[in-house]
Amino acid sequence: MTKVEKTWADAIARPNIVAMTAYSARGESTGALHLDANESPWAPPPGTASVAGYNRYPAQQPGVLRQRLADLYGVPSDEIIMGRGADEVIDVLVRTFCVPEKDRILLSSPTFSFFNTVASLQGCDVIDIPGGGDLMPDMDAIVAAVLREQPKVTFLCSPNNPTGHSIDEVDILRVCEASNGLVVLDEAYIEFSDQPSLAARRPQNLVVARTLSKLYGLAGVRLGAAIADPAVIKLMLKVIPPYPVPKPVIDTAMSALAAPAMAVVEARRAILKSERDRVAAQLAQSDFVETLYPSDANFILFKAVNEAALLSRLATANIRIRDFRSKIPGHFRLSIGTPEENDLALAAFGLIEINQAPQRVGEVFRTTKETDVAIRVNLDDPTAVRIDTGLGFYDHMLEQIAKHGGIGLTCVVKGDLEIDAHHTVEDTALALGSAMKQALGDKAGIGRYGFVMPMDETQARVAIDLSGRPAATFKGDFPTDHVGEFAVEMCPHFFQSLAQTLGAAIQIDVEGENSHHMIEACFKGVGRALRPALSVSGTDMPSTKGVL
Repeated sequence: MTKVEKTWADAIARPNIVAMTAYSARGESTGALHLDANESPWAPPPGTASVAGYNRYPAQQPGVLRQRLADLYGVPSDEIIMGRGADEVIDVLVRTFCVPEKDRILLSSPTFSFFNTVASLQGCDVIDIPGGGDLMPDMDAIVAAVLREQPKVTFLCSPNNPTGHSIDEVDILRVCEASNGLVVLDEAYIEFSDQPSLAARRPQNLVVARTLSKLYGLAGVRLGAAIADPAVIKLMLKVIPPYPVPKPVIDTAMSALAAPAMAVVEARRAILKSERDRVAAQLAQSDFVETLYPSDANFILFKAVNEAALLSRLATANIRIRDFRSKIPGHFRLSIGTPEENDLALAAFGLIEINQAPQRVGEVFRTTKETDVAIRVNLDDPTAVRIDTGLGFYDHMLEQIAKHGGIGLTCVVKGDLEIDAHHTVEDTALALGSAMKQALGDKAGIGRYGFVMPMDETQARVAIDLSGRPAATFKGDFPTDHVGEFAVEMCPHFFQSLAQTLGAAIQIDVEGENSHHMIEACFKGVGRALRPALSVSGTDMPSTKGVL
């Protein structure tokens, strides 16, 4: 029998975990006839493609999703373990390494309260090195306590929950150097901080916890990960349940983490960070706020005065914030929402008056066998424009619609350009129309109609009606069949597809001698026609029917 060499992680893990044999599950289904796992041979009702494969057990750590997270965090896939949120992988780590009634964990309050919870569940004593009057951890005291007490697991959270402060990287590494056990760094909010992640630059005994709940909008899906030395991961895989990542979670996460969707994620990240700073500056002026704590996260902690009056105002506005008074007397935490949600909160604090309609924003993600499209439009803020379809000329044309239409547009597309540009152009147009229709809402107060576009020797006459009824006409003969990699036949097809999902009549008549100029005039003209059609004045519905 081959002798199995023990690793450094085996030496500090629970001996019974090291000795045990992991539960053996079949894992991911293959092309074989599977009669090995007592599953139903049929997918659940309604039996459509949306539930295909739900009757089969997934792999314990689905390879395609594990690799996507590895790419996202910049680490090899064997350094990742996935679970139902970061909470589960933290719990699994403590159960893997901490011997009940013997081992201890160390933390610095105030911090994520779940650290205390997992310690209690595992029967571990807690060494708490509380922060000072500014609630910041005393890193010198923490390092000294780790050297002295040698806890099995030391928990750090950066940015910290609930205070929002980040821990200096040098101090985190000092704790790792002082510890003979494991140091867990919870980076749940790292995406909102300017401080880089330590996920790909870890000492051997550092475990980094990450979540997809905050920035990526997957809190209800429940997916998180621990990033650690492969020896640690191997032991944790013995303890985690056989199927911790369900098939619907895999499908939803892979869609949310698709390459084009990252552009929308980045746009959201920028908005949240900007809004955090705006809200903090406003709250600092509030009569209800005594102390405001700087935050690198997507929330703000503050100490309140006249708490009863504040809570009454928030209740009247039907706004809930996190009450931390049982842990930190007088303190509350406010999460950062959309700009419109933040305005409602600021109004409840008595800082602003709501005197304008919320911005009209639409987001659409369209995935087919040929393309993957992510689009975000803002009809009221043209400042954010990022376009990448893989076709330079097409990018330039879409930029004309954004510029001359006065709209913000984030558009990233991965298409089968190795075949041709047809699917990329068509699916982008369909997604753009859907996003604009979503942003328009009930269309109350819009101009509805738009008319124009001279350009050098070219003239494009454009008429638009945001009627809700799709129709498109195009008159024009192009002197060439391509402009770069863009087939000129795709110009009328783009506007036909846009009209289809936007629910608009788009009529274009173009004349000229240069295909480039003619196409550009069409796109500019549509942008200019959209500008008055999208503009809002008043609240009347621009239709005798009373609805569009």
